[in-house]
Amino acid sequence: MFVATLIAAPAGPGLDRQLVSDIAALIGADLGQADWLSETHAVDLPVGEAVAKPIVAKAQQLAWDKRADFVVQHAAGRRKSVLLADMDSTMIEQECIDELAAEIGIKEAVAGITARAMNGEIDFEPALRERVALLKGLSESVIAKVIDERITLASGGPTLIATMRANGAYTALVSGGFTAFTRIIAARLGFDENRANVLLAEDGALTGFVAEPILGADAKVTALEEVSAARGLSLSKTIAVGDGANDLPMLLKAGSGVALHAKPSVAIRAPHRVDHGDLTALLYLQGYRQSEFVPA
Repeated sequence: MFVATLIAAPAGPGLDRQLVSDIAALIGADLGQADWLSETHAVDLPVGEAVAKPIVAKAQQLAWDKRADFVVQHAAGRRKSVLLADMDSTMIEQECIDELAAEIGIKEAVAGITARAMNGEIDFEPALRERVALLKGLSESVIAKVIDERITLASGGPTLIATMRANGAYTALVSGGFTAFTRIIAARLGFDENRANVLLAEDGALTGFVAEPILGADAKVTALEEVSAARGLSLSKTIAVGDGANDLPMLLKAGSGVALHAKPSVAIRAPHRVDHGDLTALLYLQGYRQSEFVPA
């Protein structure tokens, strides 16, 4: 059995009922078996067999036109026991290195490199070294200032973490960013652990270097494997979420990989994509009802 899930943008009025009916007819689902996970914003449509890719693409377009997301997956095993999440532009709304650069007036230059790296146009590791070099001499104290003044949590993140942990899942924040940020963000959101790169500093100022080896795409896959193995779980029991090219191998390896508001080159290749929903979409995709959400 498969299940198709429709999720509306959280800020809007909810799912258009005609859209639900049209998509049910398109994929061959019995509208009478629709299971509303939320009274207004999310619904499961059971289907007996896999939906052909052209049909999925058409349903996704219909949903996208109504600011909704459409995902088809196996019904069995959809609720996961491990979550691995990217941080920048996923669990938070910003790219930390860009915000550090803003403090010295070079955000535009650094953000351009970041965007190219996240879209897979240039390799992540050399791009990170290049950007960090531009921060040489920046006071370490600026990091706390940036966190306090510039960093905001992404919508739905606290609820996602609280709900999964309340149901026994293990959560890890795995970032190509920096431990100086992940330690704080992971604590705020309630993650069980965090992994990231280390910005090197001397005498209270950044040296322009990052500790090697850099935590990039391969290291995120390794983290996924290590975290699940440590709990005696197969990768099928994991869900991963991210937005950049360095997240894609992790998304492809996880039991459920979700590209959230992702760069185009990532969204098109990821197993699942969420373009309109927030992080609570990952709960709906696992079959959680809104009534089961745990407030953070």
